[in-house]
Amino acid sequence: MTTAPDLIEMLSVIDSGARTTDDILTGPAMPTPHGRAFGGQVLGQALAAAATTLPAGREIHSMHGYFLRPGDSEERMTFEVSRLHDGRSFSTRRAQAFQNGEALMSLIASYQDADTGVEHQEARDLSNLPDPESLPSVWEKYGHLAAGGRASWVLNRPFDFRYVESDIILSVAERTNRQLVWMRSRDTLPDEHALHTAALAFASDYLLLEPVLRAHGVPWATPGFRGASLDHAMWFHRPFRIDDWLLYELESPTAQGARGLAQGRFYDRSGSLVASVAQESMIHVPDPGASA
Repeated sequence: MTTAPDLIEMLSVIDSGARTTDDILTGPAMPTPHGRAFGGQVLGQALAAAATTLPAGREIHSMHGYFLRPGDSEERMTFEVSRLHDGRSFSTRRAQAFQNGEALMSLIASYQDADTGVEHQEARDLSNLPDPESLPSVWEKYGHLAAGGRASWVLNRPFDFRYVESDIILSVAERTNRQLVWMRSRDTLPDEHALHTAALAFASDYLLLEPVLRAHGVPWATPGFRGASLDHAMWFHRPFRIDDWLLYELESPTAQGARGLAQGRFYDRSGSLVASVAQESMIHVPDPGASA
């Protein structure tokens, strides 16, 4: 097994030394086979950058971002964080990612002090699902492809994804707009909530295209397939650890106009809903009529 990128390193951001009205930080690159920066890492780094500017104890509850143009996966990112608002219990930050003076991604995130009030959730019964430890890892299924480098992007992720149903890497066994995946980080992380939320944003982007593709019988290995994230929204509900198993439940309610919408929910092993996500993506397949 080759070494996956170190998650803490991939989410590390440092002060650039530049002095403006905004906070300027930079983050490391993560090379990809297609040469484009991975949107999940950009999101995670942007949240990590924004977290460095917050009052003590204030934690993220939501973020909304747009991907504006593709980035170069070999170049470091520059992050510009604007301190839009600091109130008595809420803070708002805008974080933008740049390369070569051009904005690649822009998000706004909201943060809140701990508070109490009305509470309910749609908890999930996990008793009828297989334990993640009983499911094969992608290395167990596709490790034999590592020597040729064909599966490096799937095998060398900093997260362990284990499919309750079959995956759609090489083929689609069943056309459905839903799927369940157990996931956690490969690395054990320190007890810093901002790092765990940034890592979850990073991980969430890997699979959000899949319920759209699965519904149309389109595996990742389809020749000529092209996809790109357009926007990304997340809501963080309850404490969690990304280095403990989470169930990622995904569905796609609609696809049209070469765009597909996917929604996801994250549950811890007790069945508590810890976070939600939604994303619209651009999707092009060589012959859409053949996959309908």
